[in-house]
Amino acid sequence: SKREIKMRKLDSTKVRPLKSEQLLHIEDHDFALRPGFGGSPIPVGIDVQVESIDSISEVDMDFTMTLYLRHYWKDERLSFRSNKNKSMTFDGRLIKKIWVPDVFFVHSKRSFIHDTTVENIMLRVYPDGNVLFSLRITVSAMCFMDFSRFPLDTQNCSLELESYAYNEDDLMLYWKHGNKSLSTDEHISLSQFFIEEFSASSGLAFYSSTGWYNRLFINFALRRHIFFFVLQSYFPAMLMVMLSWVSFWIDRRAVPARVSLGITTVLTMSTIMTGVSASMPQVSYIKAVDVYLWISFLFVFLSVIEYAAVNYLTTIEERKQLKKRGKASGMYSMDAAQAMAFDGCFHDTDVDMDLTPFPDPCEENETRTSQTNISNADTPRLRRKRSLKGNVGRIILQNNHVIDTYSRIIFPSVYIVFNFFYWGLYM
Repeated sequence: SKREIKMRKLDSTKVRPLKSEQLLHIEDHDFALRPGFGGSPIPVGIDVQVESIDSISEVDMDFTMTLYLRHYWKDERLSFRSNKNKSMTFDGRLIKKIWVPDVFFVHSKRSFIHDTTVENIMLRVYPDGNVLFSLRITVSAMCFMDFSRFPLDTQNCSLELESYAYNEDDLMLYWKHGNKSLSTDEHISLSQFFIEEFSASSGLAFYSSTGWYNRLFINFALRRHIFFFVLQSYFPAMLMVMLSWVSFWIDRRAVPARVSLGITTVLTMSTIMTGVSASMPQVSYIKAVDVYLWISFLFVFLSVIEYAAVNYLTTIEERKQLKKRGKASGMYSMDAAQAMAFDGCFHDTDVDMDLTPFPDPCEENETRTSQTNISNADTPRLRRKRSLKGNVGRIILQNNHVIDTYSRIIFPSVYIVFNFFYWGLYM
């Protein structure tokens, strides 16, 4: 009747279906159920095109990847008549009204579908009911990394796809074109890694409460570029170790020079080690770079200890020589240790040393008179300085301790052997 027609027009709760929905007979079926519900599992093919690997984070142990994810299945409820046998393409507005596979990313931290300028979703339906469902997604997922060989390491990561609700009795997830189902952009590159390979594989995952599920894997291997770490860590450490060897060629009398050089190299090595540790996760095992830096730190530290031994043995040796010559008996004269305390240098007996006894207070006037008479004469210290001119190299070699002589050969030799062993083991 006219009254019923008028009431239908005024009913705002009913929306007239779109032309595409009428063509696909969407209102005639319950799409809350999967295709072939109650029968054999529905096969869903997957293929992936990796657009980019955006970042790799060692601290968070994850990676971010942008990809095109495509699903293929057949739903006879969506079949339609077509004289030209052409498919129909729709955007994301139709997705919420039909059944689509509930594929999710295992171990993912965050993911999103790109929506600029509109949602990057494409649905293509063929007359026989075959469906192509494509998404453009960026996903961040876990990558369980092993840093025992860092920075000479190779990391194997994988992005895993699985149905969330349908186990293997309801949905069979597989790679649409086998190994060719995974393709990558030719221009994919990373700043710190070289991508060695991409591969696709499949398997099963078991959950005690829900059963077995088909799982697909996107595997890729990343080999780290070593040149950055050579410039930032290894090369500075080598230079600090070699700089510490300069101490072996400095005269053992030059206490301030050798001590300050040793302390400077030790502090610089500590700074390098702190900088490397700050950019890495706090793992409970030793990394390859830790081995190198700690061994280098040990060499620098031993060079400081070496001079401590030279200093101590030199002091004992000079005291013995002074006692033998009787210069330290019955007088308030300065011995070698006291001389070092005043001017920071040892004074070997090979070179004349000004050991003037402290004057008696009652003879002060006579001393002043004698100093005036010999003001124009050469003092022993001036004679010593003149004798050093032109003979510095010879005197340094003669006055070097035997420990310094051996250290010049042993320290570089052991460090070279260590480098050959280290790079041969980890490369």
